[in-house]
Amino acid sequence: MLIDSHCHLEFEDFKNDLGEVLQRAKDIGLARIVTISTHISEFYKLAKIFSLSPEIYASIGVHPDHVMSEGLYTSAMIEALCSSKKVIGIGETGLDFYRSYESKDLQIKSFIEHIKAAQNTDLPVIVHSRDAETETLEILSHMMAIKPFRAVIHCFTGSLDFAHKCIDIGCYISFSGIVTFKNATSLQEVAKEMPIDRMLIETDAPFLAPTPMRGKRNEPSFVAHTAQFLADLKNVPYAEFCDITSNNFFDLFWKAKA
Repeated sequence: MLIDSHCHLEFEDFKNDLGEVLQRAKDIGLARIVTISTHISEFYKLAKIFSLSPEIYASIGVHPDHVMSEGLYTSAMIEALCSSKKVIGIGETGLDFYRSYESKDLQIKSFIEHIKAAQNTDLPVIVHSRDAETETLEILSHMMAIKPFRAVIHCFTGSLDFAHKCIDIGCYISFSGIVTFKNATSLQEVAKEMPIDRMLIETDAPFLAPTPMRGKRNEPSFVAHTAQFLADLKNVPYAEFCDITSNNFFDLFWKAKA
């Protein structure tokens, strides 16, 4: 079993051949695809996509890069959009001080509101963190102490210390095609150290196509390359690695829908 836990099928990159993309995903046996919200104002696009197939699900949230244009959604506003059974996560949310440092205060407020929505709905939070490890961990730890919630650090590119501390407070770590890049030796060392029962895999399509597809538009079926690379890296049979990470996905996302 294979799952792409994080992609963006509503992006313009897929407007001309989405049907073919989904067929290729079906051909390799993808059991679930989660198309992730970055603009709540454009959630209608995701709704159209997840209606195409029973295997496609979605999240609801505002990416930290877009908090200035989207404005601050309160937890109540986010919760009001979670009624569909196809909405299985909150986010992506979090902090990005690499591209959007000028909106730092608004990002923090938005991140906290998304976590509150997760606490109230029992849906997991999908966390984006770039150049913000300290602040991300502080907020997650503080909010976890108030009321526990589930979370995944998506497209992980952080330090080993950050990864361990996130796992210590109950988070999952998700690896994208970046881990397959030849120069990603530090990230590969992190992946080696991570317990498989806390790992997820994703594409973050249309970005970050894994080796040997690097340079092409990424798509959900390419998650198989990342899975194979990580299975080899951790010296685990491919089928076993896929089953474990898929079970992790269901543990994270399906508890709230049980």
